Amino acid sequence: MDFKLTREPIDNIEADLEIILIVNRDFQTISIKDREILEKVNFKGEQDEVILLAEKNRLYVGVEAIEPMPIRTAVATAIRSLIATKYKSLKIVLESSTTIRAMVEGFILGSYSFNRYKSKQSKLNIKNIIISIGNRNLKEFNSAIKQAKIVAKATNFTRDIVNTTPDDCYPKILANIAKKLAKKNGLECNILKPRDIKRENMNALLSVGRASRHKPRVIHLAHRPKNPIATVSLIGKGLTYDSGGLSLKPSDSMVTMKLDKSGASAVLGIMKSVSEMNLPIEVHGFIGAVENMIGGDAYKPGDVLVAKSGKSIEVRNTDAEGRLVLADTLCYAQQEVKADYIFDLATLTGASVVGVGQYTAAIMGESSRLKDMVVEGANMAGEFVTKLDFNRYLRKTLKSEVADICNISNSRYGGAVTAGLFLEEFIDRENRDKWVHIDIAGPAFVEHVWGENPHGASGFGVRTISRVLEILVRDNQS
Repeated sequence: MDFKLTREPIDNIEADLEIILIVNRDFQTISIKDREILEKVNFKGEQDEVILLAEKNRLYVGVEAIEPMPIRTAVATAIRSLIATKYKSLKIVLESSTTIRAMVEGFILGSYSFNRYKSKQSKLNIKNIIISIGNRNLKEFNSAIKQAKIVAKATNFTRDIVNTTPDDCYPKILANIAKKLAKKNGLECNILKPRDIKRENMNALLSVGRASRHKPRVIHLAHRPKNPIATVSLIGKGLTYDSGGLSLKPSDSMVTMKLDKSGASAVLGIMKSVSEMNLPIEVHGFIGAVENMIGGDAYKPGDVLVAKSGKSIEVRNTDAEGRLVLADTLCYAQQEVKADYIFDLATLTGASVVGVGQYTAAIMGESSRLKDMVVEGANMAGEFVTKLDFNRYLRKTLKSEVADICNISNSRYGGAVTAGLFLEEFIDRENRDKWVHIDIAGPAFVEHVWGENPHGASGFGVRTISRVLEILVRDNQS
């Protein structure tokens, strides 16, 4: 998809189709003839409402305000409605210079479809998008368009990985994807195989993957620019499939468990984004890639595992496996890199979805400054996050009588927070003010279209963390 900016008035631009934004249901901007047609079909101009006047080659879409978030979802909805049509080019007016990046992101994110397993594939035929910017300076938009294309394409890259079925994307395949990305984008790449993982004493991670025929991998990617202004570690939960282990999930809950690699996939997407933007930040991506299955060699409720840190963990539920994988991966990441900032992304708890809904990620940690930075990045990116606070009373619910800590709480309440508190036990004390945990269980995978996101994987986290890294650059330059 090619984007072209022009100062030409919209009526002078040659294109197959024009997209017209109806702002806050202001129908006075529409020609009288079109207004009559829209009234006949009861078009209200509400946010993301779309109507195609094929005989006029005009598509109307409602937007509640000329702001990045509503613009992003409006153009995403518009372009999605054109999949399988024969239009090859379109034109649109840029209403505000502050929305150019959101507009380009919306077009790319909205055009996404996952057809790998379909015998008949629908595709978007639009190749050229012409944006009329009036008398504005062309040069000022070039950087915004470049950033938008990089981050949106990295998000779609992430969506593809998450949407791939467990039989086609297991730990070895995830490692191969990382290798290909590293080769293409000039990243460093190190893959730990089972023997290496055992040598690192990552026994919790190994136990989770013990019953699977697909052996685990630990992946480390690195972007190392000259003279970096900061060092950032990203840690992703990579459960390529989660049956729940011997604490077996209900069958309905297993259908979408390819989503449990969303954190790992987001880390891969962020590494792609960072390397292509060539940000002056040293960024390391760590992934614990494991499949949690059942079998004669499966780890069991009642087992006590000794993590890489030496801390013993009583297993009371084998479906609380992601935190075991992350515990070892977090320890390994801190061993390998002395980072200024540590972010982990994981589809960690159903409790997060219950608490904040399926469109919002929950963020936790000790540092208010870092949590606020993630909120700022999410707001800029158009993703939803909310902060959940730790407290000492919930910490007590992880107490074990036979080990240092239990892998689940003894209370049915506050499950998202207790999972975050469990992870904090594997963050070195000197790093706790540098760490934020992001539970993306809700928005990572939703089984219907929402905003700029398709059915299935959203690629959640790529845009937010990319923006956080840009904020670090911005603040360093100010």
